[in-house]
Amino acid sequence: MKKIVVDKNYENQRIDKCLKKLLCQAPPQLIYKMIRKKDVKVNGKRVKENDIVHYGDIIELFLYEDKFQEYTKPQTIYDLNKEFDVLYEDENILVVHKPAGLLVHEDSHESINTLDHQVLSYLYRKGEYDPKMDLGFTPGPVHRLDRNTSGIVIFGKTMRALQDLNEMMKKRHCIEKTYLTICKGYMSSADLIGYVKKESDQSLVKIVSKDTPGALMMHTVVKNIQSNELYSLLQVQLITGRTHQIRVHLSSTGHPVIGDSKYGDFELNRKLKKSYGLTHQFLHAYQIRFIKPIGSLKYLQDFVITCPLPKNLQKIKDDLFEK
Repeated sequence: MKKIVVDKNYENQRIDKCLKKLLCQAPPQLIYKMIRKKDVKVNGKRVKENDIVHYGDIIELFLYEDKFQEYTKPQTIYDLNKEFDVLYEDENILVVHKPAGLLVHEDSHESINTLDHQVLSYLYRKGEYDPKMDLGFTPGPVHRLDRNTSGIVIFGKTMRALQDLNEMMKKRHCIEKTYLTICKGYMSSADLIGYVKKESDQSLVKIVSKDTPGALMMHTVVKNIQSNELYSLLQVQLITGRTHQIRVHLSSTGHPVIGDSKYGDFELNRKLKKSYGLTHQFLHAYQIRFIKPIGSLKYLQDFVITCPLPKNLQKIKDDLFEK
């Protein structure tokens, strides 16, 4: 039998979710089977899967030592170079600038050199995270950016902070995210509402009518910052968070993001690639503002973090809007 004392990484969670994090290598059905067979107790009493564990509670697991070690195999820390810049960091959160070209999470093509693995390597070197000591908890991002979109990504460094950030993201009015982009042609400020549906291969989305089965509403607020006859520099805020939302929404108005290989103007993209070497969309997660932080992050009220444009995008902006 194994005994685990609930600490800050496990408190105030359902017992099934707590065990999924602790026994991270175990199949979920095994965890539910253990609960049903009374092989899990808290403070000496049997539990149901939705019971909440609290700080200081004692979880008893009827598992042999070899199985416990197998199911709690710690997160692998890779020795990776830090390609991101730290914009803000405290004991609870880490806010970084992700460069274009770097994945936030692993995919079928890249499983090691990702932003989340680079951040774990960074925190491990600082002595702030050790997977052998922090069983069941891994610092992680609370949102993502497309591989070729640069800018701000927020990480939770503690379980409590990660939970609070995830709740804030779900409510959508707690953290204001602002993007900078350049689109084709003159586009005035606008409050855009549309509907999208993912294509079958999940790599593209398309504009559809409101009554299309599976249609998802998207809401995008666009502010014209600077423009000429050929281009517009836009500040964009997402009210909803759909896949490729800014790119597909602007494209649907006839003003695609420059450099966008999926929804853009391909002839214009070829010209910009030749002139500036631009091989991806000009889209940058520029700023976040904590409007209504909760729980452990209330101290961030009205805090603003800004991420300047990368040098290559700044150069393009300056040239396209030179006076």
